[in-house]
Amino acid sequence: MEVLRPTLINIEGRIYRKNPVREPAYQDEEDDEGFSADMAECADEPCDSFTVEQTEKGYQSTLEIPSPLFKYIIGKKSETKRRLESETRTSISIPKPGLEGEIVITGQQRNGVISARTRIEVLAETFRKKQPFTHFLSFALNQPEIQENFQKFKDQVLDKCSKDHGVDSSIFQNPAKLHLTIGTLVLLNEKEVQRACELLQRCKVDFIDKLVGGNSLKLEVAGIEYMNDDPAMVDVLYAKVQVKDGSERLQLVADRLMERFVNSGLMLREWDRVKLHATIMNTIFRRDPNAEETSNTAASGRPAPRMRESFDARNVLELFQNFFFGALDLKAVHISQRFSTDSSGYYASSGQVSLV
Repeated sequence: MEVLRPTLINIEGRIYRKNPVREPAYQDEEDDEGFSADMAECADEPCDSFTVEQTEKGYQSTLEIPSPLFKYIIGKKSETKRRLESETRTSISIPKPGLEGEIVITGQQRNGVISARTRIEVLAETFRKKQPFTHFLSFALNQPEIQENFQKFKDQVLDKCSKDHGVDSSIFQNPAKLHLTIGTLVLLNEKEVQRACELLQRCKVDFIDKLVGGNSLKLEVAGIEYMNDDPAMVDVLYAKVQVKDGSERLQLVADRLMERFVNSGLMLREWDRVKLHATIMNTIFRRDPNAEETSNTAASGRPAPRMRESFDARNVLELFQNFFFGALDLKAVHISQRFSTDSSGYYASSGQVSLV
């Protein structure tokens, strides 16, 4: 354990050091109402950059966190909540399950209220990272020419490579959902969705318009690559995407978007730079045709389950390494909803900004 380099947690611009504590693993964390009471000690020092009001009965502070995280503050049989109240000598009021609202902390000592709030914030942020992602920033690639050529690619691969291990129609992407993923988001209520939409709008003003110059990005989708070291055991095959003029503008827009959303706390950093790739074949589709492609590490930082069978991509790579899927004008950035479909067949959008 890195004692001298502890995990840092960013909460609305405030950086906390997370003390090394013992975290038991739960077989089904999403359904478990409890967690280790030791997590209540994850903040080693309080921060009083938030508002603490003095009242006739002492001190009070309120904070808003999404209701899906309330259960982690309450704990199994309310054990965590009671422990927090006992150790900080405060009273913590939490809205009823399923209802959004403020958590209210009251106490006779100002430092106790600050300590309780700090611990609650760090608990919420710690368990937010373990939630499945709900949205993702994306560039849609599903223009008619791309979809038509993708269908030709699929037909030709199945015609020439269907005898190769694991190659069948179930592992191909839905052509209407071809896209580039910039990063995944955990947005747990409408307020957080609105916050993400407002941040995307600010990104357009701050740097997107300057980088793109008010014009759509003209892209080419051509060539295929794979994710791992052995082409005989591939999980994901993707199409390469580049700007026609050879510039780095698309990469710069994607990287700046990732940086801004990571710094806001809405997105977890997975890579130093965004890996711009359009998934065309993925064995995860074999068990769930509606599954979104992610990296081999889940957004929570935990290893993704290996409930998939790889396929032999050697012939596909040899025969179709330079396959041309088409050209398109990239016109927008979307906040796409996971497990959704709009009238065009693409993911439903919670918000978007135009590049033109």
